[in-house]
Amino acid sequence: MNPRLQKLEAYPFERMNALKAGSEGNPDQLHVALSIGEPKHPPPDFIVEALCEPEALAADLATYPATRGSEDLRISISDWLRKRFQAGVDPATEVLPVSGTREALFSFAQAVFGRKQDPVGILPNPFYQIYEGAIHLAGGEPWFVNTTRDSDYLPDYRAVPEAVWSRCELLYLCSPGNPTGACLDAETLTWLIEQADRYDFVIAADECYSEIYADDARPPAGLLQAAAAMGRTDHARCVVFHSLSKRSNLPGLRSGFVAGDAGVLRDYFQYRTYEGCALPAHVQRVSTLAWSDEAHVTENRRLYREKFEALSPMLAEQFELRAPEGGFYHWLHVGEDDQTFTLDLFRQENITVLPGSFLSRTAQGLNPGRGYVRVAWVAPMAECLHAAERLVRFAAARAGRPKTP
Repeated sequence: MNPRLQKLEAYPFERMNALKAGSEGNPDQLHVALSIGEPKHPPPDFIVEALCEPEALAADLATYPATRGSEDLRISISDWLRKRFQAGVDPATEVLPVSGTREALFSFAQAVFGRKQDPVGILPNPFYQIYEGAIHLAGGEPWFVNTTRDSDYLPDYRAVPEAVWSRCELLYLCSPGNPTGACLDAETLTWLIEQADRYDFVIAADECYSEIYADDARPPAGLLQAAAAMGRTDHARCVVFHSLSKRSNLPGLRSGFVAGDAGVLRDYFQYRTYEGCALPAHVQRVSTLAWSDEAHVTENRRLYREKFEALSPMLAEQFELRAPEGGFYHWLHVGEDDQTFTLDLFRQENITVLPGSFLSRTAQGLNPGRGYVRVAWVAPMAECLHAAERLVRFAAARAGRPKTP
């Protein structure tokens, strides 16, 4: 077997299962899973109806799908990017449909690495573990940029040493961030593009939470948007990853796309023809409809906004709270060992959250996830409210202070 496999850490949810092994949640309370970022809002009705059209489905299932995706799908994605990020991309050369962002974020590293000696992949810390695994399997060394309270939970890229930049082949961004919900601004994105030019690396921007944000007047900035504002119509060294999972409540569809630098995507397309991961034709067909409709996205965003408006004041009674700019997580500082907090919360209140230390590594002498938990508010409103009440009650008893009436 490939010896690089030995570098892979257990996935966070495997570690969660190990942490909870032998423990039982309080049977007097309904279990609420707040640990997994799996959207629970209903999928759009028009997508379900389109999937169930017998004649169209029969034709789709009798067809080998194209790796490059249908022209209709690539045009719908291109139109969406232009409207949302003011970024003009050529649907023929600068868009590739993928089976959700997870598989693409992993396979992309396998196609990018290999040009430099002792290559480095830069990633935020805490982070989505696919980034780290992809870098290891591609033969690179992960270099973590800590996100802390002092940096407003944003990576301090200007603190990265020049020796690391010179070895960098791939930089993973995540904005809005998982788990912090912090968003990179256009100035930072512009600076990173300039660094990519200077040191010759590719930026892979994971923007799968970009359509869940608090203020309709201030949607999160995107990498292609920053490139376009610089006059970079070729989007050199810039590649973005988007998905229908969070935006459209379609995690089971496994549909997303990669867009950006035509030269990079040309080589990545060749890689994908060998990998054999083309989107099935029926997935491409309904994905075209999903990217062409914004009404269901606006409604989805409203539902999350209502949750955060209701939940944040409750949590602020017992937690030092930072309202996330995007995404559907609260990144809560618990003031103690996060794994102990998580296990005791499960035992006493039958609520599962994710320890922050499962999402981070010790880097530059610090593990920025230690002492935090990630809470995913994906369940229906009533379930979230009930869970928040129990979480606040637990934290109050833990801290020895009364819950506010």
